[in-house]
Amino acid sequence: MSRWLISIGLMLASCLAAAQGYPEHPIRMIVPSTPGGGTDFVGRLMASRLQTLNSWTLIVDNRPGAGTALGMAEAARAPGKGYDLVVGQSDNITLAPLLTKVTYNPVKDVIPVALVGRVPIVLLVNENARWKNIREFLDDAKSRPGAINYGSSGIGGSVHMGFEMLQQATGVKLHHIPYKGGPQAMVDLMGGQLDMAGASVTAATTLIKSGKLRALAVTSGARNAALPDVPTVAESGYPGFDLDIYYGIFAPSNTPASIVARLNNDFNRILAQDEVKSSLQAQGFFVDPLSPGDFSSLVRADIKKSKDVIAAAHIKVDQD
Repeated sequence: MSRWLISIGLMLASCLAAAQGYPEHPIRMIVPSTPGGGTDFVGRLMASRLQTLNSWTLIVDNRPGAGTALGMAEAARAPGKGYDLVVGQSDNITLAPLLTKVTYNPVKDVIPVALVGRVPIVLLVNENARWKNIREFLDDAKSRPGAINYGSSGIGGSVHMGFEMLQQATGVKLHHIPYKGGPQAMVDLMGGQLDMAGASVTAATTLIKSGKLRALAVTSGARNAALPDVPTVAESGYPGFDLDIYYGIFAPSNTPASIVARLNNDFNRILAQDEVKSSLQAQGFFVDPLSPGDFSSLVRADIKKSKDVIAAAHIKVDQD
């Protein structure tokens, strides 16, 4: 038997042994944000359900900072033995590494384990705004380039990227007012200091249903189950427009493939549970479980698309 075959056999045996004896102690789910919000919701839901499914012990570890980049860096440098998982999403996997100096590589240092779901951005105006739909808003914006402002949670975030994509797709020119977080933008929009703002459906649904804000459109390719009466940008005259924020579970890149496969199977079983699916859909998530390979392809495609948007918009690295 050749040395090559012996090496392959030893590697496969090692992977199998790792999976059979796993886990031998508690698993840490790193949530790179403060408690509350979409990232924390995903992390705690998935940790709780994985613990129940397998009678394992999972510990949720909130590690906020640097716009979720600190928690991702913590996961990237953890030992790749399947005992450290992290909630990754569009901001800390796709956008932060393209726009700021982070200490991790989103492709080389972490590996996708399971896609939990995707949620669109919803375009919002004050309840008393004169625009009744997205077509009226865009027609007005085209007639007054740069005169209409919008607020986002900050330069380089998902909402900012969504509005840049909207401008590139529709030919309008808006004035960006970045905030240090989405909640303050929502406050100023309700107070009339902003013309428009964007937020994930998860963050905005309560404000919309209470009548405090009006939703003009969602950025996904199809309507969202949490806001079924709100049209998409695509159906409002711009076919092909499709933007979602993805949320998923990642692990250090050298985590054994057998453990990644086991976790992917378990998380996908969890996502098939009616109660879990309903809970996520109520928060605006579109649930579409993927294999680790397909999830990796989604991430790479999102990075490529975001690079193109950033280049076209001339967004500079390390802006505050």
